[in-house]
Amino acid sequence: MLKKITNVRIPHEPSSSLWDIAIQDGRIVSVDPHDSSANDHAADTLDGGNRLIAPSLCHAHIHLDKCFLLQDPKFSDLQIENGDFKEAMEMTGEAKSRFEEDDLLRRGRQLIEESIQHGVTAMRAFVEVDGVVQLKCLHAGLKLKEEFKERCEIQICAFAQLSLFSGQDAGAEVRKLMTNAASYEEVEVLGSTPYVEDSLPKSKENVQWITQLSLQHQKHLDLHLDYFLDSHKQPLIWDTLTVLREQHWQEKANNKQITLGHCTRLTLFQKEDWARLRQEVAGLPVFFVGLPTSDLFMMRSPEKVRGTLPVIEMIYEYGFDAAIAVNNVGNAFTPYGNCDPLSIASLGVGLYQAGTKKEAETLYVRTLLTVPPAPLNAIMQETVSSRAKAAIGCESTSLGLVPEQPADFVLFDNIESGWRCRKSVVEVVYDAGYRRQTVYRGRPTAGVR
Repeated sequence: MLKKITNVRIPHEPSSSLWDIAIQDGRIVSVDPHDSSANDHAADTLDGGNRLIAPSLCHAHIHLDKCFLLQDPKFSDLQIENGDFKEAMEMTGEAKSRFEEDDLLRRGRQLIEESIQHGVTAMRAFVEVDGVVQLKCLHAGLKLKEEFKERCEIQICAFAQLSLFSGQDAGAEVRKLMTNAASYEEVEVLGSTPYVEDSLPKSKENVQWITQLSLQHQKHLDLHLDYFLDSHKQPLIWDTLTVLREQHWQEKANNKQITLGHCTRLTLFQKEDWARLRQEVAGLPVFFVGLPTSDLFMMRSPEKVRGTLPVIEMIYEYGFDAAIAVNNVGNAFTPYGNCDPLSIASLGVGLYQAGTKKEAETLYVRTLLTVPPAPLNAIMQETVSSRAKAAIGCESTSLGLVPEQPADFVLFDNIESGWRCRKSVVEVVYDAGYRRQTVYRGRPTAGVR
């Protein structure tokens, strides 16, 4: 356990100034100008070597059980031919029929290790529960949660990817399994996919059932919602918010949160739709998570239009709480990309035309969901760090590195990087590089590569 990190650059201070961070019991005690005369060679002191230090990163939404299916030799016969959602569901269903604990642990462990190397110290990990895999993915996820508990906070979401009500026997089995999964204390989140139901009434029933189950067991709720780009089809967001209010989420949920992922149909909203949504969300702990890599690959209209949540616009024009996340790695839903949240932030520079210094900082981190929103120059990093952690109910460290906050950091580059080293959050978002060091609760968990 570290007691001090010395000789580092920090966000929002001139790159020429160096700082020392004192740590106690895994939390920041103070941030002071660097004392070059001090003896900093103790085993519990890390010499930052003039590197930039920033809050660690977060996966607000990542699928642990179906990662790397396109790379794993066990599933080498399952390769993309059409690249559409139907094929992705079928390929994943076939892969799931072969899942065993050894490959679930092997692939999941690889995802977590790579994520930590990139600077991740918290993640919401989705594991599927259905008649094919039963609770196999859940049990593997819980083993990995325990294995990595000293290096990363892994929040397990028991997730019903398949329908809960379409197909009486199959849906009933999933509901029974999800009820079982909800009883596990180590499962923090319940999730479902209402859009896979075969009718709107059943989609609404899906939302009602999973909301009731979440309230009954006091779990966070995470819905994959409105994953389509058809302006003639009404989004389920309105009925979802009605259900949450009718079931008195705010009064009964004991500060548990609601996260809505994908929501690509909302990209077709007009100003009046956003204004109505802002009004209807008011009073509910709702967080939106955009998943750009999956959305851009999967979602296309007949006119070849792509869509993903306009996260920056949602934050600043309409005052929503929103983040972006990786979602899938190495499978038919998202065959490209890696486990690095900053690759999504970098993509956001082009996707949202967010190239200014202020905008680039928003794509990294913000000082925890202040209301009204913090100044723009304090927010751009937030979508993959503090805001992402807030979206899943995890404690986070702000760009200000405030005393008493968790000592969860990522240091960029290495001592030999010279003038090419990242000196600011903006440079990190533009090009994060590949040499990083991760610190979780004051404990180094991954070294410079």
